[in-house]
Parts: sequence; C-alpha cells; structure tokens
Amino acid sequence: MDIKVISTDMAPAAIGPYSQGTRAGNMAFFSGQLGIDPATGKLAEGGVKAQAEQSLKNIKALLESIGATPANIVKTTIYLVDIADFTVVNEVYAKFFDGVYPARSCVAVHQLPMNGQVEIEVTVAC
Repeated sequence: MDIKVISTDMAPAAIGPYSQGTRAGNMAFFSGQLGIDPATGKLAEGGVKAQAEQSLKNIKALLESIGATPANIVKTTIYLVDIADFTVVNEVYAKFFDGVYPARSCVAVHQLPMNGQVEIEVTVAC
C-alpha cells in the first residue's frame, strides 16, 4: 500500500520526528494537534478554550489540504490535562461539526508537549 505524507503550512509543523498526517488509500490519519498558532509557533493564549479552538483550526487546515471537511472525520481522540475542562472543550468541539459527530474518545493525561492543555487527533475517510 502506498502511504503519502500530508503536510501544509497552514497548520503547525511537527515538533518531533513525525508527519502532520499520513494517507493510506481512502483513509487519512492526522497527528494530534495542540492549540499551536502556526504563525507564531506558540500555544494560543486564553486557556483551554482558545487552545481547543486553535487545535480544531489546525485540523481544518489539514482537512482542506486533502480536499476534505469535518464531515469526513470518522474518529477523534481528545487528550485533556485536566478532565474538569471536558465541558468547555465539548462546547468548542460541538460547534466544529454540523450535527453529525464522529466516534470519539476523551482521556485525561498527565502532561502534553509544550505544556498544552488539550490535543485532538482525527481519522478521516476521504
């Protein structure tokens, strides 16, 4: 199977030895997106809400780079440093989709890179 790397300047560059995403056949797998502003390379200011919004903007940029939309997302995983932020992130997340939500997992983690508060990864059917 031919695996292609997904890359766009409209989302933050990888901060380690990984790709922003990969595509295999009709499936795409995006690496977890922190709330990093690609213009500054820094986390969005304004707490977990702002970071969740930026994370989803980054995902949207990756989707657009392969001609997809949020409707193509079939699975998401959300990583939260503080599970108490679940409700705030849910509010941001719900606005990203058009009423049809993909399967999802949400887990609390001890720490995220760059001291981020939320990271979201997605699997896409394209």
